[in-house]
Amino acid sequence: MSERRNPTQPHPNHDRGLEFDVATVLDRRRALGLFGGAGLLALAGCADATTGSSGSTASSSSTASASTTASTTTASSTVTTEVPDETGGPYPGDGSNGANVLDDAGIIRSDITSSFGTSTTKAEGVPLTINLTVADSTNGYAAMEGVAVYLWHCDRDGNYSLYSQGVENENYLRGVQPTNANGTATFRTIFPAAYSGRWPHIHFEVYKSTAEATSSGQIVKTSQIALPEAVCKTVYATSGYEQSASNLSQTSLTSDMVFGDDGGIHQLATVAGDANSGYVANLTIGV
Repeated sequence: MSERRNPTQPHPNHDRGLEFDVATVLDRRRALGLFGGAGLLALAGCADATTGSSGSTASSSSTASASTTASTTTASSTVTTEVPDETGGPYPGDGSNGANVLDDAGIIRSDITSSFGTSTTKAEGVPLTINLTVADSTNGYAAMEGVAVYLWHCDRDGNYSLYSQGVENENYLRGVQPTNANGTATFRTIFPAAYSGRWPHIHFEVYKSTAEATSSGQIVKTSQIALPEAVCKTVYATSGYEQSASNLSQTSLTSDMVFGDDGGIHQLATVAGDANSGYVANLTIGV
């Protein structure tokens, strides 16, 4: 399995653990400081999986009925800046740090709740549909059809498949999807845990195509999605998420090592739904 790097980053885009993540974020904060980072703060990685939380000022409905259809909003009407580059964390599963799930048959899928291949274990948790819309920053933020999104996140217990103890032989909560005519890639999954030191989040990489994604191709963008505090509190009050409720109370978006420099203003998803029928998260990003 070959090592890969994101050409938009001065260093390999995948990680050497928490220490490397902290250094990466500090570099980003220094850069933002040169361009008025304090003003951005006014507007508003991953360590080993255990738990994170409160402090987000974003609001979202926790009672609206959930829908699994992709957003039809045009990308250019909802985003006017490129999403920040972020660490992929130490559990990417893309061949840059151990396991490579991207060259496995079955990785191109919309429903990522279960493992595929030799295991069919299903990750339990509150249902979540993610609609990630990709916009072209070089073309007036027009929707990008046919690019590929690789998306992954931890399970209800804060564990990452392929890496964490007890789930090394699982590959659930990982998948690749091409974007549709509206630039949207849709994934059906479960709400991730909050683990120690991190705000609840979802990782993703954007590739030029599914062929690039599944053949160690060039990564266009590596970043993370932040989830709103109000929804996190509701989900973490349900059975199975007890540790996440505790972890959420110990951090915030503005103190998070990844989102803290700008409060996640370009990465905070809009989420609607309820804990019984599930939630839908929508985010448009510029690349």
